[in-house]
Amino acid sequence: MLDSHWRHLAAIHELHQQRSIAPRGCGPTMVIDTGLGAAATQDILEVAGEYIDIWKLSFGTSVFVRPAVLERKLELMKARKIMSCPGGTLFEAAVLQHPCRSFMKDAADIGFDAVEISDGTIDLSPFRRRHAIDCALEAGLIAITEVGKKDPAMQPPIAELARQAQRDLDWGARWVIVEGRESGVGVGIFDACGNVAAGDVETFASILGGRQDRVIWEAPLKHQQADLIARFGVNVGLGNIAPEGVLALEALRLGLRFETLKPIADALRVSGRCASDQIEAVLIGDAIDGRASLSRSLHAFATACPRSAANGKC
Repeated sequence: MLDSHWRHLAAIHELHQQRSIAPRGCGPTMVIDTGLGAAATQDILEVAGEYIDIWKLSFGTSVFVRPAVLERKLELMKARKIMSCPGGTLFEAAVLQHPCRSFMKDAADIGFDAVEISDGTIDLSPFRRRHAIDCALEAGLIAITEVGKKDPAMQPPIAELARQAQRDLDWGARWVIVEGRESGVGVGIFDACGNVAAGDVETFASILGGRQDRVIWEAPLKHQQADLIARFGVNVGLGNIAPEGVLALEALRLGLRFETLKPIADALRVSGRCASDQIEAVLIGDAIDGRASLSRSLHAFATACPRSAANGKC
């Protein structure tokens, strides 16, 4: 049950039933933290913690956070059962200089729950990639891998990324992230203008098949998030979400922003299931009996307002 003053509204009630609940096996929201303090982190968690699944301290930013502050932040996340991980760039810098097992042990000792294993800047052979996943699991960490390069001029074919994602899952990764960077431009499934390349999305989804729910698409821009929600539904995994944008994303998922409400409204209007004056009459009439009508499904409104053969509306 949605704990909200607005929980009786029909649209919220119905769409919320489709949304997976924590701990989510599909549809996670991964935030990107570029430098929040402990107090700011606590504020975000108080307001939006139940809608956050993975908290990434991006790039190598956790290097610059004083140990006491970092430990406090990780404690706050553990209390909310939110998975924490350092950024993939820190992993890449570390394995250039130290054994993979050493990095994983340090991450676990600090208090992280997961690590991001990526080769967005460096090159990892299949052997080293699989070894990194094994090292993470041996250290008691959740392995989250990332596919794709950060340099727009070095983008691999999308089918190659999908096949790598498949291998990562076979090797023990919990989630696979598709690179999108903080800009969402010219990498992964995004063109040079930041638009979603629909063909690439379909190719990736086709190769992943039934494992599509294990994918997290980095999608920092609202129109990218809306396109992916339209394609995969409310439970699509999305990453690189600014902490202050988590509630806005959840509203987008549940049809409470223009980009996702308009298709719903248009479909109801075309099907003849929505005429605001008739719905208002149903609500007012039923209000005598309490607020039960406010939690009606959209289908219930349709049966309460039979369509006219003349105009196809309620």
